[in-house]
Amino acid sequence: MKQTQIVLFAIICLNMLACNNNNKINMENDQQQEALKSPAIKTAVVNYQLDALEMKGFVAYDSAKDGKRPVVLVVHEWWGLNEYVKGRVDQLAALGYLAMAVDMYGNGSIANDPQQAIAFSTPLYKNPQMAKARFDAAIEKIKTFPQADSNKIAAIGYCFGGTQVLNMALMGENLAAVVSFHGGLETIAPEKNKVKAKILICHGEADSFVPDDMVAKFRKGLDSIGANYIFKSYPDAQHAFTNPASTMNGKKFDLPISYNAAADTASWTEMRLFLEGLFK
Repeated sequence: MKQTQIVLFAIICLNMLACNNNNKINMENDQQQEALKSPAIKTAVVNYQLDALEMKGFVAYDSAKDGKRPVVLVVHEWWGLNEYVKGRVDQLAALGYLAMAVDMYGNGSIANDPQQAIAFSTPLYKNPQMAKARFDAAIEKIKTFPQADSNKIAAIGYCFGGTQVLNMALMGENLAAVVSFHGGLETIAPEKNKVKAKILICHGEADSFVPDDMVAKFRKGLDSIGANYIFKSYPDAQHAFTNPASTMNGKKFDLPISYNAAADTASWTEMRLFLEGLFK
């Protein structure tokens, strides 16, 4: 009888802890949504160039916050710099960052279907140095903002963008951290003593585009050079799990992608805590 009471007490405690954690996350989400409604969040489309290519980035920051603040660059999915990515930039601004969505395709190009997305993204997958030049142009642009703390720069990316920010880290980009959300893991080969950034990978366990053998190979490569990384995976989460439009796009284009609210919330919290640990 006493053992049964102990087990029941433990279950009650665990349930209370889970409820408290969920309430905390919900409270944080509510606070962030309120911050996004604030007129203090300023946004702007910014033009910058690389040779003859004009790019249209998107910047957001909290104008009520004084002084310099850490910078977070956001690299879009293969669809391009659309409203989804702009929403993430707004969220980062509400967290106190100077955030900028990077226009990796140039001219603000947005794909309307997978074929167009493949056409836009393939040259950058094939030529990481081209991608790095475009990423560097965005860094130089954001550094011109008086709010930018040029010594505290991180990058996050989604799908295509996840691969890109991982490649930036592996090429030795001077970043404090990178975060990949459901990014492809077929990256350039890691080299010892080249990676400066700390790395967080947020991966969906049901992502058929990134199978287990690819994950194992990628992690083995990072382990071989002693990279400072964290790998988080989320059960039942398919590719593109953070984007609410993924389920509709999956049905529309017959792609194995879908939104997963639990994985979206968990991965965003992981990113937030990860960056806070570095910058605050």
